[in-house]
Amino acid sequence: MSLAAEKLSTGYGGALVGENIDLELKAGEALCLLGPNGCGKTTLFKTLLGLLPARAGRVTFAGEDMAGWPRKKLARTVAYVPQAHAAFFPFLARDVVLMGRAARVGLFDQPGEADRAAAIAALDSLGIGRLAKRSYTELSGGERQLVLIARALAQEPQILVMDEPTASLDLGNETKVLQQVRALKGRGLSVVLSTHDPDHAFFAADRVALMADGGIVALGAPEDVITPTNLMRLYGVAVSVVYVPELGRRIVAPSMRNEGTAP
Repeated sequence: MSLAAEKLSTGYGGALVGENIDLELKAGEALCLLGPNGCGKTTLFKTLLGLLPARAGRVTFAGEDMAGWPRKKLARTVAYVPQAHAAFFPFLARDVVLMGRAARVGLFDQPGEADRAAAIAALDSLGIGRLAKRSYTELSGGERQLVLIARALAQEPQILVMDEPTASLDLGNETKVLQQVRALKGRGLSVVLSTHDPDHAFFAADRVALMADGGIVALGAPEDVITPTNLMRLYGVAVSVVYVPELGRRIVAPSMRNEGTAP
């Protein structure tokens, strides 16, 4: 079953941000949304999540229009992973993850043993069970991001929407989060994530959508879509895309031609 935007227009207040967006997230795939600041990625995500109403078109799951879905039904289908942030309240990591069970608990009910077990299982599935009794405020940025992913998994969704999940992380933590993206799709989850780094798409995505000025300008396999020409269109800089045998994938590198130097 897939999540799809069909002829979707997005916006907020009096501003129209995106128009005529057609996009499908297939079951068990990772789709990377790549584009510059201000191109409409976050507004699109908020519309997919039902946080903003569609200006035109619709968002569907398995062909069903999601516009009238109750919040609990939506939360049991789609989970959101925001950028890691510094919390103000010293909740234990396991309690932060337990909050994800709100989608599975009755309005006036308290989380039960099964919910607590699901929270611990989500932490363990990401290899961070050791953090369960640590204060969320004392965790590193990468650890907080993994806890937020665990919270989303505790919802038992079919789709994860991840808004720049590696923003502000160092190389080690960035790599851990991207490795988890690959592992999650291997477990059958569908993942759509946004990023500013084309290398993330080469590392973790099955397909990539390039976004500019509120619309999708290219969509396909990373090796077909992430080209010097397309990246020049998005970011206005010359780059090279090279295959690195030791990595088994392509990477993007700045082009020395920008400085008048032979490549």
